[in-house]
Amino acid sequence: MQTNPETNTNSEISFEDFKKSVLNDYKIAVTSRECSLLGRREVLTGKAKFGIFGDGKEVPQLAWAKAFKNGDWRSGYYRDQTFMMAIGKLTIEQFFAGLYAHTDINVDPMSAGRQMGGHFSTHSINEDGSWKNLTTQKNSSADISPTAGQMPRLLGLAQASKIFRNVKGIENKTNFSINGNEVAWGTIGNASTSEGLFWETINAAGVLQVPMVTSVWDDEYGISVHAKYQTTKENISEILKGFQRTEDEKGFEIIRVKGWDYPELVEVYSRASQIAREEHVPVVIHVQELTQPQGHSTSGSHERYKNKARLEWEAEHDCNKKMREWMIASDIATDETLLEIEKDIKKKVRDGKKAAWNAFVAPQKKEKEEVVVLLGNLAENSSNKERIEKLKNTLASDKEPLRKDILSTARKALRLVANENSSEKKQLQDWIANYFEVIQPKYSAHLYSESEENAKTVNEVLPTYASDAEEVDGRVVLRENFDVIFSKHPNTLIFGEDTGAIGDVNQGLEGLQEKYGELRIADSGIREATILGQGIGMAMRGLRPIAEIQYLDYVLYCLQIMSDDLATLRYRTHGTQKSPLIIRTRGHRLEGIWHSGSPMGGLIHLLRGIYILVPRNMTKAAGFYNTLLETDEPALVVECLNGYRLKEKLPNNLGELRTPIGVVETIKEGTDITLVSYGSTVRIVEEAAKELQEAGIEAEIIDVQSLLPLDIKHDIVKSLAKTNRLLVIDEDVPGGAASYILNHIVEEQGGYKHLDSKPQTLTAKAHRPPYGTDGDYFSKPSVEDVYEKVYAIMHETDPNRFPKLF
Repeated sequence: MQTNPETNTNSEISFEDFKKSVLNDYKIAVTSRECSLLGRREVLTGKAKFGIFGDGKEVPQLAWAKAFKNGDWRSGYYRDQTFMMAIGKLTIEQFFAGLYAHTDINVDPMSAGRQMGGHFSTHSINEDGSWKNLTTQKNSSADISPTAGQMPRLLGLAQASKIFRNVKGIENKTNFSINGNEVAWGTIGNASTSEGLFWETINAAGVLQVPMVTSVWDDEYGISVHAKYQTTKENISEILKGFQRTEDEKGFEIIRVKGWDYPELVEVYSRASQIAREEHVPVVIHVQELTQPQGHSTSGSHERYKNKARLEWEAEHDCNKKMREWMIASDIATDETLLEIEKDIKKKVRDGKKAAWNAFVAPQKKEKEEVVVLLGNLAENSSNKERIEKLKNTLASDKEPLRKDILSTARKALRLVANENSSEKKQLQDWIANYFEVIQPKYSAHLYSESEENAKTVNEVLPTYASDAEEVDGRVVLRENFDVIFSKHPNTLIFGEDTGAIGDVNQGLEGLQEKYGELRIADSGIREATILGQGIGMAMRGLRPIAEIQYLDYVLYCLQIMSDDLATLRYRTHGTQKSPLIIRTRGHRLEGIWHSGSPMGGLIHLLRGIYILVPRNMTKAAGFYNTLLETDEPALVVECLNGYRLKEKLPNNLGELRTPIGVVETIKEGTDITLVSYGSTVRIVEEAAKELQEAGIEAEIIDVQSLLPLDIKHDIVKSLAKTNRLLVIDEDVPGGAASYILNHIVEEQGGYKHLDSKPQTLTAKAHRPPYGTDGDYFSKPSVEDVYEKVYAIMHETDPNRFPKLF
């Protein structure tokens, strides 16, 4: 049951063919509704954890599917199941496999059980990590649950079409676009239009004029809260009127349509598709008078917050009911025909549900039987036979076991034979170890790339210098390297605040807009979340964008998008989608509460799935950009804000030098103590180390270079084996990045085994630095702070040689 979105809905077809098309659509609508109804029951009976469904939104999604073409992209929310069924990307079995959290990507192609039902995606990459031809398939970017979180990415998906249409010489263009004719389609609930991300995206799309069609599904409620508490005038299209384009002013095309009017919906979506596809004008379709027959989710009943009149109105205006009435009135089908169709579909959905459940529990049943046999054997020769058999019998009686129950039982049984030695115990130990090895990746794999293009495979290429190499400002190293990048990689582009005309706030892109054009070196409005979204969407479509966030502090504006969308993309799609976005920013040591630029501890914990790179100078930063363009992974590069005017030698292999990711660098050898730091603080440590030498203390200095990943070769512990002392210096708050580094060294690397002194950290104060040089000095580690901390550690070791300073 699939509509044909490639069909021109304006072309003339016979009435018989038209009837077949409508009947096929109705079958999809009924199938989707039955899946929603039965899905709710599966949650309430405990077979699934949670349910959120698309009932009440079926008919407009059928119309949308007709206008959706190969190469187009969806960026939606968790009500779009009918659409996915209509474009042939979601079957009944797959719907229920997602509800049950089946961990096989071939069974639940949306996420292999990682996302709850209602979150949809298609596969953009092959098993080896290479791109599919995205122009020959219908594409859905992977959904996220946070309301309006899909909007920034939608902007980037649409902007990619503009880039493909207007920038010449993009490599492999035909794999990703055909002359920029693709439309990015977004969906959002009416209440979620209250979110700032919606407004930021709408404004940006109007400015950029990109082929973006946004459907607002309006059922008058946001969870249990009525539209009168959500939206001024209770009408989103009414308050968007100022965005309506005119003959003289660019803007949006804004269309209103009733969500139960099938023929009008088909016409509206066809018109919206044509406007966006041909003119690259954004469109908002306000789909009104929709219903939500089962309420927001399985967490509660809508009878609690809808009065009798509203419930009666919803029953009367249910879009499937209205479509059914129209079909009978238009002689497309009789009541008897539709009853027979509905009866047949109910059976198909029940059968599909049963097949999906059986497929879900089959592997667990086999795994359960394996453990039952092992426990039976274990019990025979154990002094704890009775307790082990009790565990075995409880597990054996579980007809539909979860993996949690299977493994938990095995591990509890192992405790009962802790003091015994037997071949049966060894068999159980081996089974548990193997089970973790086989099963754990089903829940943990693909946080980072596992393809041959992953960042850890790129080897270091050191900078080389002519004998008369010029010493230049660090910004010049960056500028010249970016020049090579944009010349060498036609699919790269960069955008952000002050990025274009003036060549960024620190002139690391000086003159490049004039050379490469306003589309590739672009200024953006003050809107960090959608700058990030532009990058995510364009990277998902095969471009290599660099999204510039002017200062590290401003990353907080787009942190939710980075954390919930970009960082989880590869993981939540089980490695079937990727967005190799580079995020460029600058921070460290700038003075002032909102320009102190070192919230690294927070970023480390919120951005797992994104590399966090902290180069100490611009040559290292240039190397990171070159490395990242050889990989298929996203990263945040934090340039040193106080390093742009510091002198560096100009390499003669710009564009070719590579800074390795996850590899530390020892920049000074020493025997007494290992000092670990990164970014601008490295210069503070280097200066302190020189002064410590005068006191007879030889410090070894290690620059971690990247925080995620950190020291993948475990080189820091090798230093500890020599020095036996450790101090981690950081300008983040106490408990932040320094504590993360310390934990990695002492616990993960086993560095505690080499320590003769307590490992310590030296961080900034718990508050942000006040304005001014003195504010910085009294807030963040200074040369004197480092000196005195190291000296105090050495005093504990040899108080006679290093008498107490204070």
